[in-house]
Amino acid sequence: MVTWLLFGCFLIFLMVVIGGITRLTKSGLSIVEWDLVMGAIPPLNQEEWMVMFNKYKQFPEYQKLHYHFTLSDFKSIFWWEYLHRLIGRLIGLVFIVPFIYFWVKGRISKSLMPKLLIIFALGAFQGFLGWYMVKSGLVDKPYVSHYRLAIHLVAAFTTFAYTFWVALTEIYKNKKLTIPIQPFLKKLTVAFLVVLAVQIIYGAFVAGLKAGYVYTTWPKMGDQWIAEGVTAMQPWYVNFIEGLAGVQFLHRYIAYVLVVLAAIIWYKARKLNLVKSQQYGVNLLVGMVLLQVLLGILTLIWSVPISLGVIHQAGAFILLAFNIYLLHQLSHQKKEAPELVAA
Repeated sequence: MVTWLLFGCFLIFLMVVIGGITRLTKSGLSIVEWDLVMGAIPPLNQEEWMVMFNKYKQFPEYQKLHYHFTLSDFKSIFWWEYLHRLIGRLIGLVFIVPFIYFWVKGRISKSLMPKLLIIFALGAFQGFLGWYMVKSGLVDKPYVSHYRLAIHLVAAFTTFAYTFWVALTEIYKNKKLTIPIQPFLKKLTVAFLVVLAVQIIYGAFVAGLKAGYVYTTWPKMGDQWIAEGVTAMQPWYVNFIEGLAGVQFLHRYIAYVLVVLAAIIWYKARKLNLVKSQQYGVNLLVGMVLLQVLLGILTLIWSVPISLGVIHQAGAFILLAFNIYLLHQLSHQKKEAPELVAA
């Protein structure tokens, strides 16, 4: 059961990584139809490839950006989007088939059943959001709405986080270890999760608006700490949801907030008696947030190479996993511990 859930988490992670490659290679609008069953079969001959290519030609991305594309060029972007959708289908099968098996065998407890149904609903909703996002790029503009991209990405992170939480609960439910609850540290970890969620949203905004290609300097934005472009649009708040400079500015400074929160968590943890799993969680969280900030800086100053862009997105996913792990360790245990590890 736990292996099944963790494998599902891995597939979601893989799908997010492939989704990042799909976005950075501008492949996401190459398949202009959604067919759950027949869409799983790629073109198998020259005629089928031409049919697919001709459908692509009817939409804005080809007409405004890729009008020079040959069939060979089209194939190079088709396969990334195809692989992204194929993994989505695989996730559905990996969930449904074992779920039916465990259900028939009576291995799903009453407490676990509603959690699994929530995971199924989140996964189905994620599939819908993926197509909803793609549709926004098939109307009059050759790119998807950055709002829909953010919703799609956050839904994927949410599905992973919830599935991982359920898996951790299953792992520790039969453990006889008792771990002390640390209320203040837990509150800090929850605060970190909330800020991280906002940062993930702004990461999607930066990606959707291609805001990582402007002000590619650090620590300043060009020659200024706050570039003039940050407040160039009216009304002022539009800068921070649609302006390239404003969105990038917030993405930078939310990262600094996360570093500060991580430093406070680390400092407070040193003064507490934590068991090994909690201390590991703190160390992993602090180490990963520092690495993620470094990746973000390198991605920016090197003008978003595909490799670094994908690694940076994967880093956000791993940081979320460590955050969930630490929060779980601070939430689901008893008040007394037989063995404490001094900070």
